[in-house]
Amino acid sequence: MLKQWLGTAFLRIAGWTIEGATPTEPQYVIIAAPHTSNWDLPFMLAMAFVFDVRVRWMGKHTLFDSALGPLFRRLGGVPIVRHAPEGVVTQMVSRFAEEPALALMVPAEGTRSYVEYWKSGFYRIARGADVPVCLSFLDYGRKVGGIGPMVTLTGDVHRDMDQIRAFYDGVQGLHPKKVGRVRLREEDVARILEDEGDSPADIERLAGNL
Repeated sequence: MLKQWLGTAFLRIAGWTIEGATPTEPQYVIIAAPHTSNWDLPFMLAMAFVFDVRVRWMGKHTLFDSALGPLFRRLGGVPIVRHAPEGVVTQMVSRFAEEPALALMVPAEGTRSYVEYWKSGFYRIARGADVPVCLSFLDYGRKVGGIGPMVTLTGDVHRDMDQIRAFYDGVQGLHPKKVGRVRLREEDVARILEDEGDSPADIERLAGNL
């Protein structure tokens, strides 16, 4: 396949190798981390080509109303209305219900700069759609990237994030000082609620409203 050949050639010229295998699950949310450079996108696309994964990504709906709209859709773009009453998470959960095969990439860090907390959109979409989270990575320290394990979220935010933290521990971004903490704000909220005696169901509901 041409895409696989192009992806392999790009990575070989750059001196990178890949690890992992193409996911067998038809639906999942995929995390690409750490994200510290504009170079992350071409490397991630090249690896998606090699693994033969059609990665989908979210974009403001007005992008798709332009002359470039068909191109953005061809490249995997999914239009979203950021200020819609139902919210972005609900829109994407509905998308999973409509499409039997969907690999949605959600930016966990949300920026190339250091952040104290990851954005929880990936978690809330995966929980709402009842799909696993695929852990993909770019390790500039080893010049290795690829696809890691699938994590089935339980709603216990501490335990779920502990699995994700363990996987990304030691993975180096192009700019190490910009690598954010692998932690959700909801974890700290959940701990406070636990101390106050709230039930696990209430904790997940209240934390998800942040």
